[in-house]
Amino acid sequence: MNGSNFKALGVNLFTRCPSNPIITTHNLPYPANSIFNAGAAMVDGWTVLLARVEDMRGISHLTVLRSKDGVSNWIADESPSFPPDPEHCPEELWGIEDPRITFLEDLQVFAVCYTAYSRRGPQVSLAFTKDFKTFERKGVILPPEDKNASLFPCKFNDNFAVLHRPVAVGQDSNIWISFSTDLKRWGDHTMILECRRGAWWDSHRIGACPPPLRTEKGWLLLYHGVRNTVSGAIYRLGIALLDLNDPTKVLRRSDEWIFGPSEPYELIGDVHNVVFPCGWIYEEESRRIRLYYGAADTSIALATASLDEILEYLETCPQPK
Repeated sequence: MNGSNFKALGVNLFTRCPSNPIITTHNLPYPANSIFNAGAAMVDGWTVLLARVEDMRGISHLTVLRSKDGVSNWIADESPSFPPDPEHCPEELWGIEDPRITFLEDLQVFAVCYTAYSRRGPQVSLAFTKDFKTFERKGVILPPEDKNASLFPCKFNDNFAVLHRPVAVGQDSNIWISFSTDLKRWGDHTMILECRRGAWWDSHRIGACPPPLRTEKGWLLLYHGVRNTVSGAIYRLGIALLDLNDPTKVLRRSDEWIFGPSEPYELIGDVHNVVFPCGWIYEEESRRIRLYYGAADTSIALATASLDEILEYLETCPQPK
């Protein structure tokens, strides 16, 4: 496929799984209102999803589901795997949401960035796990209002790096990167992607989706963009490429959205017109990506894409000024 064909492709880089949605509340062994926005990891040959589950009160917790093929026969934990703990963590009073999972190479541990929600507003919290059976809370790492955080798997000049979305009153909601030597104290805060005002599909707010994926061309960043319309918000996806050695440098950014709600399970749900991925799996042998996304804040769906086609498409995208 050559670059001249990509403009015609539009949003067709990702192909939906024919059995979508692949996970609904029927996959859970206990009652729940909805299941969506799952982080993803490969553990001992199994695809592991850490999914956001909203209970009948409206409070969210996280539950682990496992599948051998990453598509079907999901096995969910019998009870919430990672419930909020407001007694010891008051920032989790109203639930915990939207986990992103990164395997930290230096520490040999899975790091889970998630949003803790309370009267204080959304805050970024961190937990470690090695087996997705037990979790060690590390506490709040970024103050409110902040969310959509995901860690890079490696260090840059002996610093960990995190993408996140802080919000100041009256300001746009953009993607920032920050650095830390200990995963507790963060600095060198730099905005790397701005939402585009006006009629753009990502004009209202943007935020990082799954953790960045290291490729030979740079760090592949998938992000969600929101446009407010007279009938409500629409959540779509765009991509960007960051420099391998300096992730504050954006090499390419798509003008178009590459994936957006179009199927009934994406258009209608607790929140209409939403595709929202928190996790993806890269298959090295086939060079394909499995993208797990929340559909209309109600279920989990799957889409796949060729990494080579994504990188080729990015070569046709503008170099941000």
